[in-house]
Amino acid sequence: MAWPWRAGDATAEPPRATAGDRQRLVEDFKRLCSIESPSRRERAVADVIEAELRGLGLNVREDRSASATGSDAGNLVAVIDAPPGGRTIMLCAHMDTVPLEAPIEVIEEDGFFTNARDGVLGADNKAAVAVILAIARRLAGGSSPVGIELVFTTCEERALAGAKALGGPPLESEFGFVFDHASPIGDLIVAAPTYYRIEGRFRGHAAHAGIRPERGRNAIGAAAAAISRLELGRLDEGTTANVGRIEGGTAPNVVAERCHVELEARGLDHERATAVVTQIVDTFSEVASDAECDVEAIVDEQFRGYRVTRSSPPVVAAAGALESLGIEPRYVATGGGSDANVFQERGLPCLNVANGTERNHQPDERVSRAALETMLDVALGIVAAGA
Repeated sequence: MAWPWRAGDATAEPPRATAGDRQRLVEDFKRLCSIESPSRRERAVADVIEAELRGLGLNVREDRSASATGSDAGNLVAVIDAPPGGRTIMLCAHMDTVPLEAPIEVIEEDGFFTNARDGVLGADNKAAVAVILAIARRLAGGSSPVGIELVFTTCEERALAGAKALGGPPLESEFGFVFDHASPIGDLIVAAPTYYRIEGRFRGHAAHAGIRPERGRNAIGAAAAAISRLELGRLDEGTTANVGRIEGGTAPNVVAERCHVELEARGLDHERATAVVTQIVDTFSEVASDAECDVEAIVDEQFRGYRVTRSSPPVVAAAGALESLGIEPRYVATGGGSDANVFQERGLPCLNVANGTERNHQPDERVSRAALETMLDVALGIVAAGA
């Protein structure tokens, strides 16, 4: 099928998906969701994606990131060549899902796809995978107005581990897009947070809780006292902090010798997020000292936040694609990370584009047929505008 749009032709209608494109998109989505691929178990879905791309005549390479991520598969990269003098852009989706609490049985009711079982559907991010495969089918025959690097990552749900470990020849794209925000189509994610993971390892002294408790130093008590002094939840419009896990002790009749807590802090302003982490670590140290316990604080910056301007090439392209469909772009900040954080930090301008999925990471996750089809039209428009 010839590409119906040429750069500079202001009178031409932007490309739209055909009825056949839409039907195949839905079929691919359902098939991809039915393949279980929680983080580090992406092999089966990676094999399907690779087979589809090779069937279109594209060369596909799998990098060696598995040794770094612990996955049974690497990231996949395929390239649709640019026309003479054309630029190259990147389209990215991740292959993994959050852990599965139930098997996946895709059903459609009232125009929405859901899991018939009490578990996630996997629309995060297989809706985007299906859309990118549809783009490849449409353009792999040499009709693309731009070169396209198709990137499918592993372990995104593990703090973007796959994208961080992306290896092989450097990407050649001038800018890129990921489709990984579970909100209405039209949202363009122009700011995303820095994310810190914090561990506090408290160590006290064990003693019999009924006979000589005064000789003990209770690590759980110290950790609890420290947590009680922290400001948690939404600290301001762009900053959050949370304690998510705590475990310790050995038995009810033993003064707890150890306690391990895990927290996170996120901030759209990197310096503000760093200050919150410093406050958490300082509080741990002060309270542990008062309780005559030791504490080891471990801080890991999982990914760095970013902001993109409305005048940046990926934002202009995505906004133009939305407007061509009669959808008003909405420029929003998010508290969640995506592979876009990694590409931004590496110097590749990248925009996270909302994909219309709903309730990601929840058992009632869903996406509508209309959203899937509209997402494909948006992606086709992005490719056109990218030229």
